[in-house]
Amino acid sequence: MMPDLSPRPEDLEPIETASRDELTALQLDRLRWTLRHAYDNVGHYRAAFDAADVHPDDCRELADLGRFPFTTKADLRDNYPFGMFAVPREQVSRIHASSGTTGRPTVVGYTSADIKTWAAVMARSIRASGGRPGHKVHVAYGYGLFTGGLGAHYGAEALGCTVIPVSGGMTERQVMLIKDFEPDVIMVTPSYMLAIIDEMQRQGIDPRSTSLKVGIFGAEPWTDEMRREIETTLDMHAVDIYGLSEVMGPGVSNECVDTKDGLHIWEDHFYPEVIDPVTEAVLPDGEMGELVFTSLTKEAMPVIRYRTRDLTRLLPGTARTMRRMEKVTGRSDDMIILRGVNLFPTQIEELILRTPALSPHFQCVLTREGRLDALTVSVERRVDAASGAAQQAGTDLAELVKNTIGVTVSVNVVEPDDIERSMGKMRRIVDHRDA
Repeated sequence: MMPDLSPRPEDLEPIETASRDELTALQLDRLRWTLRHAYDNVGHYRAAFDAADVHPDDCRELADLGRFPFTTKADLRDNYPFGMFAVPREQVSRIHASSGTTGRPTVVGYTSADIKTWAAVMARSIRASGGRPGHKVHVAYGYGLFTGGLGAHYGAEALGCTVIPVSGGMTERQVMLIKDFEPDVIMVTPSYMLAIIDEMQRQGIDPRSTSLKVGIFGAEPWTDEMRREIETTLDMHAVDIYGLSEVMGPGVSNECVDTKDGLHIWEDHFYPEVIDPVTEAVLPDGEMGELVFTSLTKEAMPVIRYRTRDLTRLLPGTARTMRRMEKVTGRSDDMIILRGVNLFPTQIEELILRTPALSPHFQCVLTREGRLDALTVSVERRVDAASGAAQQAGTDLAELVKNTIGVTVSVNVVEPDDIERSMGKMRRIVDHRDA
C-alpha cells in the first residue's frame, strides 16, 4: 500500500496557502516590474509593445495583460542566440536551449538569482510530490542543454535531498542503481519509466519490490490511465510535473501527491492565461484552450504572454491557493486531423491501456492513401499475452477508436521491444505523408 506522503502544513511556504487577495497583489506588483524590465532592456519587446500601442504603465490590473502582444517560439528563434536577454551577457550564469528537432533551438538564459528561483520552485514541486529532505532522488532526465536534468538536480539539492545524477540512457545501469542505491524518488519522462520497468522485468526483478515511493514524470503528455498503470506496476505514487524551457524549465507547475487532481501553478512566479488558439481571445477559467505564460520574476530572460501550444484549462486551487491546470491533453501542433476528426496521441494511449493484451509502447504512423490521410497505430503486445490474443486485442482497439473518437484507424500489433525505446521525450507521431 502506498504511504501517505502529504507534506505537513508547517512545511509549506506561506505563499502556497496565502489568500487570493495576497497572491493577486504580489502578482500585479511583479507583473508591472516584468513588463517594465522587458520593455527597457529587450529590443524585441520594446518594438512589439510600441507596435501594439501599449506601454508597461498601461498595466494597472492583471486583466490589462490581455492588451499586450504574445511571444512565440518564432520570436525566440528570430532573436537567436542572445537577443531576448534583458541583462548583459556577462551577467548570465547559465544558458540552456530547447530540445526541438527542427530549426534553430530556442535559447534561454539565467542569472544567478534566476537559478536560485528555479531551484526553489523545483524544491517546492518535489515536496508537493511527496519528496522530503534526506530522500534519495534518482534523476533520469537528460543533463546538458535540456533543462530537465539540471532543473531536477538543483531542486532536489535545495530541498535537502541526496541526488543521484544518472541522466538518461543505459537502462540496465538505471535498474542496477535503483536496486543498489535504493532511491525514494525517481524523476524521469513517463515513456522512459516504461522502458525501465521493462528492463526490471527482463532481469527478473519485481518492480513492486523496489525502494521507490514517488515518480515525478514530465516533459511529455501522459494520461491518468498511464498513472494507474505505473502506480499498480511499481506500487508508488506517480505525480505530474510541468514546465518548458522558454518559461523556466520543469517546475512551473506540479501535482500535489495528496490530491493528484491537476497541477498547481506556482503563480507567484508564473502568471497563466488560457486563450482560444484561433481567435487569441482570453478564455475564462474552466474553458479548454491554449496555455499562455508570463514570467513574473525572471531577470535574464523575461517572457511576456508566451504561447506554449499546450492545451488545458485553469481550475481553482485545492491543496494550495494557487490555481490548477488540468493535465495537458496534447499540443495544438501535435493534433492529428483525420477525416475531419481531431485526435491526440493521449486519446490513443488511454484506449490502449483499456486493452489488457496491449502494452503502452505505441506510435501513431500517418500515411497518405490517394488524397486521404490514414493512421496506423503500431502497438506492442504485452510480454505475457499470446500472439492470438494480442491480434484480437488489435481488432478490439480499432473498434474502440472508432466508437470512442469517431475515426477509422488501422492497428498493427508488433512484438515486444519492436518499437524503439525513448531515452527522453517519446516520439508518438511518425509522419510519412510527405515521404
